[in-house]
Amino acid sequence: MNTMHWICRSCLSRAIRPLFKLRVRWQTTASATESVPPALLARARAVADEHKQLAEKLANGFDTRAAKKLGGYGAIVSALEEWDKANESLAELTSLIHDPTSDPELRELAADDLGATRTSLAKASQNLTTSLVPIHPFAHLPCLMEIRPGAGGSEAAIFAGDLVRMYQAYCNRHNYRSTLLKYENINGTSEAGVPLSEAVLEVNSASAYGVFRCEAGVHRVQRVPATESKGRTHTSAASVLVLPSLEENTSLENDFEDPESDYYIDVNEVKVEVMRAKGAGGQHVNTTDSAVRLTHIPTNTVVSMQDSRSQPKNKEKAWQLLRSRLAQARREKREEEMVALRRSVLGVAKTGRGDKVRTYNWGQQRVTDHRSGATVHDLDDVMDGGQTLDTVMEGVRRWLMEKDVEALIAEEASKK
Repeated sequence: MNTMHWICRSCLSRAIRPLFKLRVRWQTTASATESVPPALLARARAVADEHKQLAEKLANGFDTRAAKKLGGYGAIVSALEEWDKANESLAELTSLIHDPTSDPELRELAADDLGATRTSLAKASQNLTTSLVPIHPFAHLPCLMEIRPGAGGSEAAIFAGDLVRMYQAYCNRHNYRSTLLKYENINGTSEAGVPLSEAVLEVNSASAYGVFRCEAGVHRVQRVPATESKGRTHTSAASVLVLPSLEENTSLENDFEDPESDYYIDVNEVKVEVMRAKGAGGQHVNTTDSAVRLTHIPTNTVVSMQDSRSQPKNKEKAWQLLRSRLAQARREKREEEMVALRRSVLGVAKTGRGDKVRTYNWGQQRVTDHRSGATVHDLDDVMDGGQTLDTVMEGVRRWLMEKDVEALIAEEASKK
């Protein structure tokens, strides 16, 4: 038997590397170089160079800021090393296969390993690209979900309530801690069976914002309302706004006092009003000023809270909601320049509170997300917060990542 058959595949790369090292430096395959956009690859190498400089700096003395930055670059450097290794292996195998002077059996072994190496390179390319996308600054935080009816009258208000229950069920299935901070019906009360006017659902689990931010936007429903006597399908809508949940006594509390922070509010710019709660509630409502309204004067942002019988509790919830709204607005304002760049370079519109993001069609039992393009046909499971909703949300999160990558490429291209 020819001894070449006994060559260990794991040793193949080591065996051929010295023979092709020089050639590989100049003959990287087209598929390998195209697996990561050149602009992103250049950024990764710049980060790696800076990582090396920071490491040398820290070797001569500790610096908190440099250490934090070094830690943040670690994932990119590791991903780049993985990509370089996979890219080099593919180039070596490709050179060996196309070299007519190579041993035939070595070429056969190289051809056998080519598929797995390409798979490894594809995975390394994805990891490298993902590592370069900045993590959203609110991704690690709990979140608040504001849900309100849009166009469609009472049917829109009923659908808004359906969405609240859908997200509550989703939270229960995933063991996320959720609390209704506010649930107000169109008559200003919290009575059951009355169409919803506004709800605020707090998901008080770490990284909830990163999970639910894909839900922000206008959700459209197509169904026959219970009040429709002729069986006609109506189209209504409800809006979902996802905010970071910013509570007192957290790691962010120092930022609450920093004027440069997204979370800062000058108390002198907030008008505080207390009043009697609306609607049913017996003697307590008639005699106690428990409702609280806060108005941030510079932005005219108004928050009201009356769900609790305690004025201090309502005030605490109102300040939490106001802080969250302003932080989100400031974040969106800073992103406007990048949004404009994304539109001009890529033609991609911003997805936010005013955009139709998903349609729920009762007649066809269909849910279509207009961002990812995904369509599922188990609407009941979606509304129950089931696995099908997981599938839809995961598709949107992948879409968001793709848009982030496109924006990153556009940003790098604009620097040239």
